[in-house]
Amino acid sequence: MTFVRTRLALDRLQPGQLLLVLLRGDEPRRNLPRTATEQGHTVLSLEELPDGEARMLLRRRA
Repeated sequence: MTFVRTRLALDRLQPGQLLLVLLRGDEPRRNLPRTATEQGHTVLSLEELPDGEARMLLRRRA
């Protein structure tokens, strides 16, 4: 479900704009960066947070 919401958010952005995504759980941490990269987006950062979540910054493909 996280990827679907992220994809919809990316589709609303202009090329080159940034999207900050909060990830909960192991599966989104593994799958979302890989899938976003496969679709041509750039993962600028992936940071683990103290509460167990992760924060990922994406740049929409040009």
